[in-house]
Amino acid sequence: MQPEIWISTGVLVVAIALFVSDRLRLDVVALMALLVLALTGVLTLEEALAGFSNPVVLMMVGLFVVGAALSDTGVADWLAHRLEALAGQSETRLVTTVMLVTASLSAFMSSTGTVTVLLPVVGTLAQRRGVPASRVLMPLALAAHLGSMLTLISTAPNLIASEALRRAGRAPFQFFSYFPAGIVILTVGIVFFVAYARRKLPAGDTQRAQRMLSPDDLGREYGLLDCMHTAEVVEGSKLIGMTLAEASLRPNHHVTVVGIQGHRGAKRVLPGTVFEEGDLLRVHGAWDPVSRAVDHWGLELLSPESGVAPSLSLAPEESVVELVIPRRSRLAGRSLKESRFRDRHSGTVLAVRRGREEPAMSLSAPEFKDFTLRAGDVLLVKGRRKYLQNLREERRDFVLLSEPDGQTTFVDRGRALFALAVTLGMLVVMAFGWLPSVLVILLAAVLMVLRHCVSAREAYRAVGWESVVLVAGMIPVSFALEKSGAMGLVVGWLEPRLFGLNPWLVLGLLMLTTSIMGLVVSNTATALLVAPAAVRLATALDLAPEPLLMGVAVAASGAFATPIASPVNSLVMAPGGYRFADYVRVGAPLQILVLVTGLAVIPWIFPF
Repeated sequence: MQPEIWISTGVLVVAIALFVSDRLRLDVVALMALLVLALTGVLTLEEALAGFSNPVVLMMVGLFVVGAALSDTGVADWLAHRLEALAGQSETRLVTTVMLVTASLSAFMSSTGTVTVLLPVVGTLAQRRGVPASRVLMPLALAAHLGSMLTLISTAPNLIASEALRRAGRAPFQFFSYFPAGIVILTVGIVFFVAYARRKLPAGDTQRAQRMLSPDDLGREYGLLDCMHTAEVVEGSKLIGMTLAEASLRPNHHVTVVGIQGHRGAKRVLPGTVFEEGDLLRVHGAWDPVSRAVDHWGLELLSPESGVAPSLSLAPEESVVELVIPRRSRLAGRSLKESRFRDRHSGTVLAVRRGREEPAMSLSAPEFKDFTLRAGDVLLVKGRRKYLQNLREERRDFVLLSEPDGQTTFVDRGRALFALAVTLGMLVVMAFGWLPSVLVILLAAVLMVLRHCVSAREAYRAVGWESVVLVAGMIPVSFALEKSGAMGLVVGWLEPRLFGLNPWLVLGLLMLTTSIMGLVVSNTATALLVAPAAVRLATALDLAPEPLLMGVAVAASGAFATPIASPVNSLVMAPGGYRFADYVRVGAPLQILVLVTGLAVIPWIFPF
């Protein structure tokens, strides 16, 4: 066996192992694979770098920019808020509407982007209707995957399958080539959820769902009010005339001032806020530190019996929201102190909740500032409403779970109409094939930047560079397997064993393999590895490659059965209160149902 075969195969095996372990970023693994193949001479320099000029990579970059423009101009949020009129009052109608709208939006945006836009809207709608979040958030996430099966541009595996056809000398898939099979699969998925799976989801906190939670409700749920005390600045107190920064209550006494109630109403808790006689301070901390601080500053501690109930005591313009940290957030792996959350986002993290069983950690804990955040953590944040609303734009780092009080949908009418017109024009040109898709998408992206629908800086920030570099780095790996002969050996081994089998069985085995890989490896990496093999297999067995590649794309997007199979799945895990077993109980049957439906439908649309 030639050394090139051993090297390319070894690179593939190590890359898959690193993908599964999730110890390194996917893009870093892809670049390492590319470098090994180039340095060992398996690929020339031009071949190793060819992935970065591949049409799939350029289309992905352009689509990220178009999606950012739709979000920044308010188009996506406006569409999301139309759910209010469609959702009705029943849980069945809410789940059905959420899945339909999510799938429709996911057909033109990334699944992760779709869920981050819809999550706060859906969370608020569920609260208003008394439906537990656990009954709607998993349908939201899995509908985003189902919507990825509707159009060419909805997800990277669809683009990869189309590019594999082009490289094989066949006509690539068109914009709506996926739609006939995708709409059938989506319909089956919605029926499955409404008729069966919805009842298998955890019931959630029914009492929580039956009312809109006030800031004090959230404070009580996170255990904040259990350590909340009220102290009055009485005559002779040493705090009178001092600012909050000068008092240094938190650094010196381990006591945090959460609210200040003055003579003229609630005051904002700022470093420059001056204490006055008669102020009621809502302080958070353990009993001993609070007692020592009260004695030191000459305050009077008020008991609940005095008529002052524990409360966050927010200023009129303040509110609290819950945020969830997604995978690859810049906050993941950093402490609250290192992230400088308050300085960067003008909000105060009051508590952090991790997992369904673990109690929330509040700001009274000595280790709170040094607590290392992880993906999936939920943060309770206090701040002014206008700053909390601005957090919606930081979707890369955290996602709102519900709308802040008084939230209004911002739409820049002129730019929004332009962004919508450019997007519709892009879709029409692609649907009719008047220009190559890569040129159409790049043109749309450039027009969005020129018209300031998204700034150049925000356009670069919006691109999911991990996915882009992953595709650009793994394309040479596929080429190395082909060039070295490793792919030929695998296909040569499979050919006599599959020869004579029913083509439907061949498609089923290929989809099953792709689906299983997709549970532990990203759907993009899975499609990159399996699509070239599907083309070679089709040639060896004298089958049309179209149904096999369509099956690969559908199976790659059907990653439902584990929370780690996709960032979308992990994004709703903590907010929905799901366990790993919940994904298996609901996602595994849906994944099998999608494979069976795809196997039944795809050959009728693309014959063997």
